[in-house]
Amino acid sequence: MLGELARRLRPKPRFAYSDGMPTKSDPGEIGDVEPLTDSTASQARRVVAAYANDADECRMFLSMLGIAPTKHET
Repeated sequence: MLGELARRLRPKPRFAYSDGMPTKSDPGEIGDVEPLTDSTASQARRVVAAYANDADECRMFLSMLGIAPTKHET
């Protein structure tokens, strides 16, 4: 009984980015991605800004996503 409880309470191993989806390693497949619309990029910027801990983190995440605002947008 204690063994069963201990087994249930033991944390399951988690691996970063292991959601079961295969990676796209073929450059042709990666090129099939469509550009974001302005409204989608704007919504994504708002979400990132809401959850970032500070301005530097926000800029970093926006840059990583490829949706950093241009100079005339700031």
